Amino acid sequence: MIGVFDSGLGGLSVLAAIARALPRARLCYLADTAHVPYGNKADAFIQGRVLAIGRHLVNQGCRLLVVACNTATAAAVHELRQQHPGISVVGVEPGVKPAAAASRSRRIAVLTTESTAHSERLARLIRTHADGVEVHVEACPGWATRVETLDLDGPAFATEITARIMPLLALGADQLVLGCTHYSFLAPTLQTLVAGRAQLVDVADAVARQVVRLAGDGAQENGALYLQATARPERLQAALPRLGLGWLADKAREPARLITVTG
Repeated sequence: MIGVFDSGLGGLSVLAAIARALPRARLCYLADTAHVPYGNKADAFIQGRVLAIGRHLVNQGCRLLVVACNTATAAAVHELRQQHPGISVVGVEPGVKPAAAASRSRRIAVLTTESTAHSERLARLIRTHADGVEVHVEACPGWATRVETLDLDGPAFATEITARIMPLLALGADQLVLGCTHYSFLAPTLQTLVAGRAQLVDVADAVARQVVRLAGDGAQENGALYLQATARPERLQAALPRLGLGWLADKAREPARLITVTG
């Protein structure tokens, strides 16, 4: 079984990419909704949650873990790999490398949570893969929470998104990296703003390709999906059709289940 987890709904974008690439894989998605969002929390707290969730999923029978959260990857993927040396662990990192390679203006922007914006992991990505490219890191407080509450198309939020994106375009950024898995669900609004001026860079499909390479026998099971949440599992269940993922709900063998994950 492949375990995929995030603080909430954002990792569903990665789950969907994996389920499309591996339709027969048995998948477990865990939303740590009791502690959402991670983006405004301290690294030590996030590390504690990631390690506890990793133990829980391994105990459930997962033999491959996907940290479907940029913030959690930046804060704790190294420690998670150390804790489970026999388990394949796939993290999610902002697509700085493909954005830098594709940029014609040599200017890109990375949209992130507050935590990821200040992480050494992001700084290292930029140093390694964006040499000679001007990178503007734009923290977007509250965006993940908007996705969690499914408040995606209100006029006030559209105005806020516009106020953040237009200055980046004015600076000449021609690649906008979605540096939080939640932001994938804002792509329709973002695409309207950047059409003809910039491209959105999302890594969900790249993560799925890595999972395909590592899955082995785990890709050939019964195609079942199990949904778990540390709070309000009914909201996780209800969010799937609202986010255009009703087909994932059809794969679920039972309603989303409330679980407790302690450190």
